[in-house]
Amino acid sequence: MNSVGIDVSKGKSMISVMRPFGEVVVSPFEVRHTASELSKLARLLKSLDGETRVVMEATGNYHVPVAWLLHDAGFYVSIVNAMLVHDYGNNSLRRAKTDRKDAVKLANYGLDHWLSLPKYVPEEDTRLMLKNCYRQYRQYSKVQTMFKNNLISLLDTAFPDANRLFTSPPRADGSEKWVDFVDTFWHCACISGISERAFTVKYQKWCRKHGYNFSEEKARYIYASACGHLGVMPETNTAKILVEQAVSQLRTTTTALATLRQEMQTLAAALPEYPIVMRMFGVGPALGPQLMAEIGDVRRFHAKKALVAFAGIDAPPYQSGTVDIRSRSISKRGSSSLRRTLFLVMSVILQNSPPDEPVYQFMNKKRAEGKPYKVYMMASANKFLRIYYASVKAYLDSLETA
Repeated sequence: MNSVGIDVSKGKSMISVMRPFGEVVVSPFEVRHTASELSKLARLLKSLDGETRVVMEATGNYHVPVAWLLHDAGFYVSIVNAMLVHDYGNNSLRRAKTDRKDAVKLANYGLDHWLSLPKYVPEEDTRLMLKNCYRQYRQYSKVQTMFKNNLISLLDTAFPDANRLFTSPPRADGSEKWVDFVDTFWHCACISGISERAFTVKYQKWCRKHGYNFSEEKARYIYASACGHLGVMPETNTAKILVEQAVSQLRTTTTALATLRQEMQTLAAALPEYPIVMRMFGVGPALGPQLMAEIGDVRRFHAKKALVAFAGIDAPPYQSGTVDIRSRSISKRGSSSLRRTLFLVMSVILQNSPPDEPVYQFMNKKRAEGKPYKVYMMASANKFLRIYYASVKAYLDSLETA
């Protein structure tokens, strides 16, 4: 048996091959992540006698090309969590760390856990692209929030409370009425500097141009609001450029988000579990694809509790001697993205309060017991995940047997 430890870094990896009882088959050597060098590595490993298994840490995206090529070459590849390997074999007082030592450590870890090494299975293309889309969607969401706060902060000196003039919800493309409005009326003096009648005419033309409903009463309200505020920033061409650039940045990000949201919906609809997931209460066109992106194929989890642990909302037991603590905080050792999505789903369920929904009934029971907000929300998320696992797995199994 040959255990191949691969310490992965960006663009290159350190390889070590070990056998039981400390036998070094191949001394640590470096391989770059190019097609030729990785193919050469695969040929070398195939030339070894006996069964060969490859062990590497999960390192973001760095390990993916190595794992994919070796798996495609027919090797048993195992991707292990870095936390499991971190303290393994540290029987020395010296805290030496090199790529060579890490590669040897991974190879020895593979030998000690030979029978329990999880097998790496590449994700389907659709699931992989859905997950990448969602990760990009989250990044753009953060940028959008930053740009929106920046625009509001800028308007506080040019047109205070301009973002509160309208209550219209965002359009399907993500555009918001107040953002379109301040792109034209970027300073309160743009309104207060003319008569109410002149502004009403301009506002009516603006509504017609952008496809918004016109209301003369709304025009009077906006005019009164503009006259009631003082713009600290002077009405200059520089101020106009600053506001217009802030609006342009926000619009660009909003457009990208709308495109990603549509693409996520298209990819999710191509997955077999899409119908059953979308029927779950609290899961809509936005949260449904997010759930499917983060959970992936539920059949990769051996039980409901494995999915709950993956989300990091399990509460591990703690018992030592006479101490037996039953109530503990959640582990938070799993996917933070999935926990965020679950919290949003629980928020939707709590807001709508469907009396016949099992998850809400459980949530209401915990609230009646006096549990704190975060406790009953995470407990409900735990129950939701168990229902999700049972429903989706049964549905997928029925498709296979049909």
